[in-house]
Amino acid sequence: MTDTPTLPDRLAIDPDSPHYDEALLARGIGIRFNGAEKTNVEEYCVSESWVRVAAGKAKDRQGKPLLMKLKGTVEPYIKDDAAEG
Repeated sequence: MTDTPTLPDRLAIDPDSPHYDEALLARGIGIRFNGAEKTNVEEYCVSESWVRVAAGKAKDRQGKPLLMKLKGTVEPYIKDDAAEG
């Protein structure tokens, strides 16, 4: 096994979020939500079992997408590790 970093309990792709990690996101993070691959996840939390996804094309006042919270099983993984294995 290579030196794979442990993924954080919570991660967001918004640079304004305190849960943003540019170095980790650059490696490529994939999310399995309730067993299905999700490509539109904006933020996730493993311990609380939720993901936030964009609610259509709606935007808030700052131009960021409006988000919906979905509850279920969250399994984050690093994409380049999955491609090798």
